[in-house]
Amino acid sequence: MNQQSMTALVSAFSRAYHYKNNAVRIFDDSVAELLLTEQEYKQIGESMLQGIRFFNPEFNGSDADALRWIVDNQLSPTPLGRAAFAEDALKNAVNSGAKQYLIFAAGLDSFAYRQPEWASRLRIFEIDHPLMSGEKQKRVERIREKLPDNLTFLPVDLTASEIDEYLLSTGVFDRYKISFCSLLGISYYLSKENFLRLIRGISNIVCDGSAVVFDYPDSDTYTDKAGERAKKQVTLARGAGETMLAGYSYSEMEALLSDCGFLVYEHLEPRDITERFFAGYNRVNPRRKMTAFDNVNYCLAVKK
Repeated sequence: MNQQSMTALVSAFSRAYHYKNNAVRIFDDSVAELLLTEQEYKQIGESMLQGIRFFNPEFNGSDADALRWIVDNQLSPTPLGRAAFAEDALKNAVNSGAKQYLIFAAGLDSFAYRQPEWASRLRIFEIDHPLMSGEKQKRVERIREKLPDNLTFLPVDLTASEIDEYLLSTGVFDRYKISFCSLLGISYYLSKENFLRLIRGISNIVCDGSAVVFDYPDSDTYTDKAGERAKKQVTLARGAGETMLAGYSYSEMEALLSDCGFLVYEHLEPRDITERFFAGYNRVNPRRKMTAFDNVNYCLAVKK
């Protein structure tokens, strides 16, 4: 896989590692490891382990303990927390009538391949850059004889296309059915102009009652006020050729959504995320507690 997909690989690794090494989990992803080769899983672990002094200069312990520290503190909090938030919200949306699930920048998202019974009512669209979409399909073909009947791959460059025009052109998306749109991990890597263009394009094509769910970095992320983990994440992303571009205050994000016809339905800051999604895990792992990532908020907004 090319370097542009490093974020997808590391996210899948962190979800797989968490699933393999914990009985009580923040988020259950039984498929993430299958989407990686054994060599990829091993290499990512080894690469991360080599960075222990970057992540924690004072660390003293075994290699296994070092990798666990890196995953629990630096890699997993955001992929686990945002996935739990998004899929909880998705289930509620389906119970309220949502018929389409659009996964933007799907990467190695595994929902379609471990979907619960209630998801059978959904048409699932995995939307991603053509190169990533093609790579994903090859990986899925390696672990499954047949794609889920309710899944459609939609290859498109989100920075080069108007998403509303593209979805209309596919002939498979129904603009009159309530949609639930997941945009996890996207806002960091799009300019504010491109993120606004994406949200506006979605608003143009989905009907009232449809929702968007996403995580986003706050406006302190790229300043001296940012937490140490956030600063390290910015450095890591830049090193992988995936420079993080934007951060938002709550009022700025609320205004952006409002301009596009969306109302904020739920908004979680790091303390809220830790209390809701990490509490059960932390109770059984008091010496290895995990906390939601510094400077990252989660948002669910509904079109009215």
